[in-house]
Amino acid sequence: MNDFIEKKGNVVTVEREVLEKPNFSSEKNGFVTESSQSISLTAEEREKFLNRIMESKELEDIGASDLQLEYLLSKLHILSLDECIAEIKEAASYHRDDYNYPIETRSKISRLLKGPMEYGLGQELYEIDLRLEATLNKFNSPYPEVRAVTDPTDDFFAPVETPRAYFLGLFWVVVGSFINEVFLTRQPSLSIKSAVFQILVYPGGKLLERIVPNKTYYFRGRKLALNPGPWSYKEQMFATIMINAGANFANIENHTLVYKLPQFFAQTWVNFGFMLVANVSTQFFGFGVAGILRRWVIYEKKAVWPTILPTLTLNRVLLQPEEKHKIHGWSISRYRFFWYTLAGAFVYFWLPDFLFTALSTFNWITWIAPKNKILALITGSKTGMGFNPIPSFDWTVINYSGPLTKPFFASANQYAGVMFGAFLIIGMVWKNYKWTGYLPMNTSTVYANNGLKYNMSRITNKNDRLDVEAYRAYSAPYFTAGNLLREGSSYCMVTLSFTSILLSDYKLLWTSMKGFFRALKNWRKNKLTGTSSFDDFDDPMSLMIREYEEVPDWWFFVILIVSLVFGIILFEVYPIVASIWVLFAVFGISLLLLIPSTVIYSVTGYQVAFNDLMVVLGGYFVPGSGIGNIIGRLYGWNIDEQAESFVSDLKLAHYAKLPPRAVFRGQVIATAVNCLVTVGGVNVVLGLNRICYNDQPDKFVCAYPNSIYNTSLFYGLVGPDRVFSMYPGLKYCFLAGVLIGIVYHPLQRYFPRIFRTIHPVVILSGVYVYGQSYNLSYYTMGFWFALFFMYYVRKRYLNWWTKYVYVLTSGLTAGTAFAAIIIFGSISYTGTSVKWWGTTVSTAGIDAVATTTLFDIPESGTFGLQVGEFQ
Repeated sequence: MNDFIEKKGNVVTVEREVLEKPNFSSEKNGFVTESSQSISLTAEEREKFLNRIMESKELEDIGASDLQLEYLLSKLHILSLDECIAEIKEAASYHRDDYNYPIETRSKISRLLKGPMEYGLGQELYEIDLRLEATLNKFNSPYPEVRAVTDPTDDFFAPVETPRAYFLGLFWVVVGSFINEVFLTRQPSLSIKSAVFQILVYPGGKLLERIVPNKTYYFRGRKLALNPGPWSYKEQMFATIMINAGANFANIENHTLVYKLPQFFAQTWVNFGFMLVANVSTQFFGFGVAGILRRWVIYEKKAVWPTILPTLTLNRVLLQPEEKHKIHGWSISRYRFFWYTLAGAFVYFWLPDFLFTALSTFNWITWIAPKNKILALITGSKTGMGFNPIPSFDWTVINYSGPLTKPFFASANQYAGVMFGAFLIIGMVWKNYKWTGYLPMNTSTVYANNGLKYNMSRITNKNDRLDVEAYRAYSAPYFTAGNLLREGSSYCMVTLSFTSILLSDYKLLWTSMKGFFRALKNWRKNKLTGTSSFDDFDDPMSLMIREYEEVPDWWFFVILIVSLVFGIILFEVYPIVASIWVLFAVFGISLLLLIPSTVIYSVTGYQVAFNDLMVVLGGYFVPGSGIGNIIGRLYGWNIDEQAESFVSDLKLAHYAKLPPRAVFRGQVIATAVNCLVTVGGVNVVLGLNRICYNDQPDKFVCAYPNSIYNTSLFYGLVGPDRVFSMYPGLKYCFLAGVLIGIVYHPLQRYFPRIFRTIHPVVILSGVYVYGQSYNLSYYTMGFWFALFFMYYVRKRYLNWWTKYVYVLTSGLTAGTAFAAIIIFGSISYTGTSVKWWGTTVSTAGIDAVATTTLFDIPESGTFGLQVGEFQ
């Protein structure tokens, strides 16, 4: 559809020109799709509404888009005053416990519902404000950040699934998936993310627009144009979604390294075939699950998905014309602002990453007394807890927590959790709880009672199973304080997230579940009658997207069956020391837990991982085997990660109004290509010098593979029963999660002003960051950025925020990523380095010694439980 604005005399007419599209026959909720409709305002009425919009703080972002503004004006007289009141009553009820709903809007609606006398501004202003709020809630998104990156209308005939979009999408899938796979095990990890790919795709699309011949072919009755005209916004989004689906790393690398490397399990049978089959099985299962989750986290308005909004912003910057507005003194276009920030980040990143690395690890407090152990343990960035108000000037560190993509309440909750976790670790170590004072504070390494890394070979037999007698004669395994905290918070998050969603969103879960099974049962009838899954949703996005053919649920079930077949092949062909029933158990558990985790992810931007739970369950499924334990984590983590990644891209397509079936085809093809390319990337990593050692020269230290190995040893070989008998507090974390959820729900319901912005799952996600060498130094600067941009600027300068903040984070991320790739490929990989005070000071003291402990090992040479005192 093409929307245009026409002025005639003193009347402004907003017309929707409907081109030749069949079956536009419904008029629903004010969306007229059968013929052109004109809705007129007099010049006097228009001026009144415009003045009020400019005065209304929570609506000022509408002024950044002429299309948004004119669309709003065109809908103001559709609803009667009684309908307006009913609409905002429904909005108040629906958004009652909505973390992302603006506080200003909530307060204004509350006052409007009390009537004009209580509102206190007179009848005329009351009716204007009532119409504005009701119209905005009914015909647009209630969230300013969503309105800023989406249009209220749709161009149904814009090209999407074109040959040139497929070509560019697949080209960058190959390049991106290979690079991201290679850089996966670096700390901090470097990856080419969506912002960079969008920049790379755009000039390619403009080039193909010029050089591809304008020829048309027909395939199975469908018209196929090689060059349908200018490179379109929807083509750019389609290619971006393909790249998002296919250019990610595959977690098979982490598990392959643990299986294959000699310092881990040294399994020589791990080969190309194993990696490929595991890749296809885990990734496509996640994709199939994403389709099932649509009703819970795609169609719902509450599912904002804050992490995908910068992607939409950047595509608008690149492809859609921008109205010229002066906002708080800023008149620079978003396009130019993006390139300025990209160039600045590209040039600047050479300082913290190569020329002046102390700016990256800015552990300046430890420079005061480099050999002071206590100072290093409290304030250090590497060995310690990272208590430092300014711990880094490196955007890769600052952006580690995504401070400019997530809502401020989420960043604040997580940072509170990180801070709380740091104090807990200090308390545990100083009190020498479970002998943690004899161990480094915050690593994933498992230790023996002599303070050395646990030697797995001493307790395994020739079949890689636990030798119980050898184990009892050697040592019980010991967790560091950070690792204990990570495990406990993980178990608590699993049960808390499940309990919270069941209590707060049971109606949504039940309605969506009924719709899912109804669609499966009546899929043939629905096809004949035109019934759609969107019939249960009346928001503007769903009403527009329902004009396209829907993807049937059985398509996703076919994907699930294919992935299950590959999983069976993996279990039957390769010696992974696990029975086939383990595969079905992990699949079922993952599917059950993905519903609450994706609901939380869609609202807060934080993922709830279940891989640690799968490790514990794997200990029961395959007792006495570290190798067998890994497979549960591989499937649990990868299914969870892939499903949430795919479903977020489905929301991206929903916001961009892309045809669902085109998106399905693009994601399937991109994922298939990714499965092949990432296996090649893993083989390159296996050839790197000293891969997964702490002194690896290019920072490929493999924090996560080391964690996988240690917990697989702990729960797989030794077993969860022995672990829980030694650390009984861990098993009670499951119960704690349920209790917190039960207590928190009524508090949030009856005291919303206090508890609406407190999210216990996100707080626990902050506690969960420990145990893999990450600490406060990776979150403090991000919190300052979130406080300034996502709270202060958003509250005081909403119009500026909606226009520039997502552009800012996209530009900084893109420039940093480009610089990192060039630095690694041209300098670091060749062994070139710069030696001076600015590159050595951060590693000159105790903070750089990974084995630093608070207490020395006793003179006897051992600590903890003696032989015969543990199971």
